Order: sequence, then structure tokens, then C-alpha cells
Amino acid sequence: MQLANLRGVYEAQGPFATVYLEARSPAADAEDQLRLRWQDLRSQLADAGTPDAALTALDESVTRPAATEVHNEGRVLVADQTRVILEEHFDAAQGSGDLATVGEPAQLGDYVRHRLGAARMLVVIADQQQAVIRRLVVSGDELLASDAEESVQGTSSESVHKPRQGALSHKQIQRSADEAATQNIRDISERVATIADSWNPDVIVVAGESQGRRGLHEELPKALQELTVEAQTGGGIPSGSADEGTEQALRDELTVIARRVVIARGKDSTDRYGEATGHGRSAEGTDEIQAALRLGAVDTLLLRQDERAEGEDQLLADAAGVGASVGLISSPVSGAVAAVLRYEAPVQDVAD
Repeated sequence: MQLANLRGVYEAQGPFATVYLEARSPAADAEDQLRLRWQDLRSQLADAGTPDAALTALDESVTRPAATEVHNEGRVLVADQTRVILEEHFDAAQGSGDLATVGEPAQLGDYVRHRLGAARMLVVIADQQQAVIRRLVVSGDELLASDAEESVQGTSSESVHKPRQGALSHKQIQRSADEAATQNIRDISERVATIADSWNPDVIVVAGESQGRRGLHEELPKALQELTVEAQTGGGIPSGSADEGTEQALRDELTVIARRVVIARGKDSTDRYGEATGHGRSAEGTDEIQAALRLGAVDTLLLRQDERAEGEDQLLADAAGVGASVGLISSPVSGAVAAVLRYEAPVQDVAD
């Protein structure tokens, strides 16, 4: 995860009000429950000296009119002295509790872990004529976020259906159908590439009938092909002929794909750290990493999934300032935090 995405938050004028709202089970009075929960958190922030302008901005973000489902979702919000500068979904399960803090920097360690434990998925369910595109964030078995789906229609006016007979007169129709399918797939690919460029998915999932998904996979730019996996379900969704069983099968397969993405991400970070350690390009513990940050040597900051490091929010802010990324490490490390360095750096001498 590139911390550059959070650099604007860290560079804003503090102190910052950071609010975590846990996810709740659906209820008819979810809106009223959220309002009561927010009143308690708001009082805590006010007592801690949060400016009125920041509280008003948070009021609008937390309690704005929305569908009941939104009031059940977990969220994280950060406000500077006058406005909300971050509002994202957060996978805080019921029982973990709401949280409101004031200070510098913003307390984003838990949000970063959540982000690293989730997969941003650009899901394209295609046939040879059209496609449905969905932007999803999936963590474990939970769908954390879903933007409104988008339909893309190919521009070819010709039919993509081929005649079953092999007569010579049919060959022209077959060729025309192939050309129509190719044009439609190209149109869909261009739209997928545009969305991927702005949304930066972790994985692109191509689903739907076999010819459509295979053709789209092959038509995507090479860089996107490397992010793409083909799902075996989803047939009938673009044309509206799918049933609930098809949708459920696709959801199940997306969950499996998301889990693989997250596991592979963690393994890659841990393997990179092991390799860097073997070449003298690693650091462990808060003091060593602070020294490496002062030298501008940190390439990737590595957190433990279930263990906070001392001063980790400041480490994240400083890492963002030097253009570092952040990942999770599965192996035990001193102080529950480690780093892959850009070069061999005398961090022990600087830390001392």
C-alpha cells in the first residue's frame, strides 16, 4: 500500500480528530442508534479541545441522510481543524467498540491494517456484447464497499451470433460476428482500463460467459492482464438472465479470490523482509526505524496484523513523508514493527 495516498492527511494542519465507528448488525432504528453513538463520541472530542468547525464537519459526515445500510457500516473519519479530510469504510466488527481521539498525527494504524487486509476488486462480468463493471472492497467474507455498478455496451451494430451451418454463404456472417465481438470487447476493455487507471484495484476479476471473459482478458493492456484473474461464474449477468444462485456463486468466488490476494500480499512482504535482512537492508523496532526515516532510507514499513508498535502513527506519518509504502509482516519482529530499507544504512549508529 502506497502511503502517498495518505500524505495529504498527514500534511494537513492538526491536531486531528480521528473517529472509528464499528459495524453494527442491521436494525430498523440504525439511524437513531448511530446518532446516539455519535453524540457520545462528539462529547469526548469536544472535551479534548476539538474546534467547533471540525465538530460541525464531522456532524455532517456522520449523520448525513443515507440508506439504512450505511448506518450499519464501519467507518473511519479524520478531521483537521476545519473539515473532514478522510472518510473511508472500516471493517470494525461489532464488539470492538467505537473510538474517538484527538492528537497528532492522525491515528490511522488500524485503518492501514484494515486496508492491507482487504482487496480492492474491479469485477467485470462480460459477454461478447456488453459488460457490467463493479468496484468492490472485500475483506474476509465481508463486502465492505460497493460503488454503483456500471453497464458498458459494445458499439458494434452487428450480431455476435454465428450460424450453426457451415455453408459458404454463412462464412461471411461468421466473419462479421467475429468482428462485432472483437469490437465490443475492445470497447469494454477501454472502459475497464480507464476505471483501473483512476481506481487502482488490487485485482481485476473477469467473469461471465467463457468467450466474453477470455476475449476481454486477452484484450486488456499487458499491465492490467498481470492483475487479472478469470472467475468461472457470472454467466448471464450482463444480459439480465442470471438468477440468485449465479450471483451467490460469484460472491463466493470473489471471496476466495480476495483471500488469495491478501495472503499473497502478506507473504510477499514477509519474503521481501527476509531477503532484505540477508543483504543488510532492514531495520527492526521503533528506534531503528525512526533513524532510518531520518536518513530517508525506508522503502517499506512493515506492521504486525494484531499488535501495535510504540509510536506507530508517527512512523506511518514519517514514512509517508519519505514516499515509503506499508505492508504486513507475519514473522515476529522486535517492537512489532520492521522496515525494508532502500540501501544499507547505519541505523544502529544513528539510533544510538
